[in-house]
Amino acid sequence: MSESDPTSIVLLISFFIIFGLFLFFDLFKRNERYSYFAYIIVVLPINYLWYLTSISGSVFENVDVLMVYLVLFILLDVCLLRDLFFIYGKTKEFDDIVLFLLLGLLVQLIITAILPVSVPALQADTEKLMFFWIPNVHSQVVTWNSTVRTAFQLSATVMIVLAIVPMILDIKDEELPLPALVIITLVFILPFLFLSFIWLPSAAGVLTFLMCLILFIVLLLITQSGQEGAGKIFKK
Repeated sequence: MSESDPTSIVLLISFFIIFGLFLFFDLFKRNERYSYFAYIIVVLPINYLWYLTSISGSVFENVDVLMVYLVLFILLDVCLLRDLFFIYGKTKEFDDIVLFLLLGLLVQLIITAILPVSVPALQADTEKLMFFWIPNVHSQVVTWNSTVRTAFQLSATVMIVLAIVPMILDIKDEELPLPALVIITLVFILPFLFLSFIWLPSAAGVLTFLMCLILFIVLLLITQSGQEGAGKIFKK
């Protein structure tokens, strides 16, 4: 253990406590909406943990980047579960949930373009995609722990499912024209493509198409066109 480890561990614990503060902010009953910031604050302990994996002799030296992202997705899943059961059920504010989730993922993506350049050791076990250094679960160079890889895939899948569920509940029985349903389906192409890639990269395109098709059919089943009454009048 290096001399910096005690300080690093205390700092890492502090960052996780800050995240926990926003995660359970509603317990303070201050009637303020800062709990959503948990989606963004989570990148603080996660990326500090990622940084610690690059320090030789650190207690986190054997933690790989896929484990770091596994922790990230699990914490985001916890945030989504909190909002789905304790916030969405009361406020029906689906837009805020997805907005802050996307902001958190965007901040993390930006960090992947900055941190590995500042700390070149973090480029190990990652692959450069445009400007971003991200882990490839199907890498031919890196051998991942199969349990960690499966857990990563499952946690990422749960995250996207939990983001879709409130949307489906939010628009159920709403009057939406067919073009609106097409646009909603197109919005989910990137999340579905990500899921397809981490599970079955060789068939990512067709698998993405299948998931979009299933979502489109579900949207057709749970929404209305607003023209149902017009059809009855026409028949009369």
